[in-house]
Amino acid sequence: MTDSLGKHYDAIVVGSGPAGATAVKELTERGLEVLLLEAGREITEDDFVPGPPTPPAAMSIDLGGRARAFMRGQFVQARRAMYQPQKDPFLVNDFQQPYSTKDGDFLWIRGQQLGGRFHSYGRMLLRGSDHEFKGRSLTGRGEDWPISYADLEPYYDSIEEFLGLYGNSDDIENLPNGVYRGPSLLTEAEKRFQQIVAERWPERKVVGWRYAAPNLHRVPLGVVAARETGRLTERMNAVVNRVTIDSRTGLADGVVFIDRHTKQEHRATADTVVLCASTIESIRLLLNSAGSGHPDGLGNSSGLLGKYFMDQTPSLLFGDDPNHPGFERIDPAPADPYYPPVGGVYIPQFDNLDTITNPSIQHGWAMQGTVGRIPVPEGHGGTVGLMGFGEIEPIRDNNVTISRRRKDHWGIPVPRIRLAVGENERNLMRAQVSGLKEMALASGYRINFAGSPLGLDSKKVWPNADPISRAMFILAFKKSVSMGAAIHECGGARMGSDPSTSVVNSHNQSWDVPNLFVTDASTYVTNGAVGPTLTIMAMTARACEFIAEQHRSGDLHKKGASHV
Repeated sequence: MTDSLGKHYDAIVVGSGPAGATAVKELTERGLEVLLLEAGREITEDDFVPGPPTPPAAMSIDLGGRARAFMRGQFVQARRAMYQPQKDPFLVNDFQQPYSTKDGDFLWIRGQQLGGRFHSYGRMLLRGSDHEFKGRSLTGRGEDWPISYADLEPYYDSIEEFLGLYGNSDDIENLPNGVYRGPSLLTEAEKRFQQIVAERWPERKVVGWRYAAPNLHRVPLGVVAARETGRLTERMNAVVNRVTIDSRTGLADGVVFIDRHTKQEHRATADTVVLCASTIESIRLLLNSAGSGHPDGLGNSSGLLGKYFMDQTPSLLFGDDPNHPGFERIDPAPADPYYPPVGGVYIPQFDNLDTITNPSIQHGWAMQGTVGRIPVPEGHGGTVGLMGFGEIEPIRDNNVTISRRRKDHWGIPVPRIRLAVGENERNLMRAQVSGLKEMALASGYRINFAGSPLGLDSKKVWPNADPISRAMFILAFKKSVSMGAAIHECGGARMGSDPSTSVVNSHNQSWDVPNLFVTDASTYVTNGAVGPTLTIMAMTARACEFIAEQHRSGDLHKKGASHV
């Protein structure tokens, strides 16, 4: 093993997606010398050259694109429900990076390159609220986080302003307003959907998306800002396999990483280590960092590392709107030559908020969709895509562990994922599919299919598709929309106010190793129905402010340092 970097840093940040890009910005702007380690490659302008223009086509299963991704080794990534071929280059090779599952399938969609899943997410950025953070206090169900919306609000503000969000102030209690660069607009078909839903289900508040402007830098804006400070060092193709501990102090003193190409081990040292590798990868890294002082995984004195793993229950409906043929281009954000425009309709969670309105489920679900935005041939009904996201319970036995036998391309033990669903989750998915269908039918849409991990719930599936494509779709559907399809996995290194019942404290700081921080969604206590990306960035910004303050005082690096 070599220490080829030849420098001791104030902080090492592992991962360059939403959490990592935020961390390097916040730390370098506060004066710290930071090393960013990214397991994947650098990105270049060549990655974003648009393909030749093609005439609009009716929405299809796209077996051809999926088959090509499969042949490139993306046999898991190609299963994703919302398939877009331009995102394939930013997702992993599944032959090189396998994982295993227990008690049910789990669809793990992930990317490894500078920016991580910034290159494959839908740019939807929603604030959490105290309905997520203080659920037990409000309804008597679920668990409370050690932080509240008020703790994160100023960080939501600054991140939204920095990224440039488009949205509207809708004044919905469980969907807090944000800081917006411009409005979020609805197509005429979406306005009609909004009107119909308001008339029939007034508790379902249909609003426009809240989404980030396209990043034409391509490099994450947080990394761009960190580079401008002159205090950022970057190392791509650095597959971190463990955090190292100083036996004299019990503090983290760096990491060991493997060069992606040469497979040679290297060591990097720093005063502080910040894990931003994404939920499953951060858990895996902590488990693989077990040692004499941490036999069950680094920072696992509570025995809860990897426990209470969650995602959201997915449901999906595709169809077309014969009342509004064609499509509209109304995105007020700057055009992106590589990615299609975004925007659409969103319904925040409406069941079981302040009171129990649906006792068959513990919490509730939200909907995200588009109507009439995707180019289609002239005269063809506007494309309809609706997806439901349901909040599941944190259950101790749903967990991430590491395999004793199976290893990845770099010899690192792979994760083993268990996310079983119970009667609550089955009821939730039934409610989601039923809700999507009733809103679609009330709006006059023709349904191509609707379903969830429980299976298809449609008498006719892709009625205009050829028989072979239709048969293959039916056979593969459950795997395409299995648990994990929401791509909102979280939990496993939960935060809390008691070291016996959590892995990190309210500042994302390890109870056991005070100069080790975990700031991605693995620290979630519960998972609401909103996407986690904006909250990940807000938590990271808050944690990094704390890190910088503690670094200046020297409190993080004292033997037996106490938690604040």
